[in-house]
Amino acid sequence: MTTGKVTLLSAGPGDLDLLTIRAAKRLASADVVLLDDLVNPGIVALAPQARVIRVGKRGGCKSTPQAFIQRLMLRYAKAGQHVVRVKGGDALMFGRAGEELAALRQARIPCEILNGVSSGFAAAAGLGISLTHRDHCQGVTFVTAHLRDHSEPDWAALAATGTTLAIYMGMSRIENLCAALMGVLPASTPAAVVQAAGTAEERSVIASLERIASIALEAGLGSPAVILVGNAIGEAVLSVMPEAFEQGSALRRA
Repeated sequence: MTTGKVTLLSAGPGDLDLLTIRAAKRLASADVVLLDDLVNPGIVALAPQARVIRVGKRGGCKSTPQAFIQRLMLRYAKAGQHVVRVKGGDALMFGRAGEELAALRQARIPCEILNGVSSGFAAAAGLGISLTHRDHCQGVTFVTAHLRDHSEPDWAALAATGTTLAIYMGMSRIENLCAALMGVLPASTPAAVVQAAGTAEERSVIASLERIASIALEAGLGSPAVILVGNAIGEAVLSVMPEAFEQGSALRRA
């Protein structure tokens, strides 16, 4: 029996226009599509001949076990089929691709990885800012607020890096993480929350680190959202209404 293959496909933050041409080609040739919960459901139209299996994983909700997803990948690939594992954002950014790649390598199943647009970059684009503006920082750090053992990241160490922080999966603990960051960073440090970045439902608020948690929660923002912290974020406000940011007010974008 001929062994099939697996494609780890990055679907981007939501808008299907952000898919790469190569991703569209792989979907067209797919026999099986394993579809993440946060992926635009319209993507299945690009895989007309495939069997679509929804394997949603969303924080705080009932999710398909990771081990079961990996068993599905192996089962269909060993049967000679082309399995396309569709992940939201970029497949290599907090999408458990490492676990899936390890399982595929152990089973000697060929795997291709297709990069895409992560929600952190989509959030920055929506705000019209550079995450690595050289007047403000020396880089960007992508971090998840949810460690595997449910402990907190070392926020003080992260804040001390001098980089823009792009925090994923942090809305359930935004108040605590902002308080921890203020142990190192000034309370006036610019911050933003962008919900559903890169989609038609995108909403955002910008404020000081001291106020961003309360303002985001008052605005009803929640997951999926990216929290951005650092002086580079201030560019989004300073170019529009500098006097408002100096007063600690928030700029809201529908």
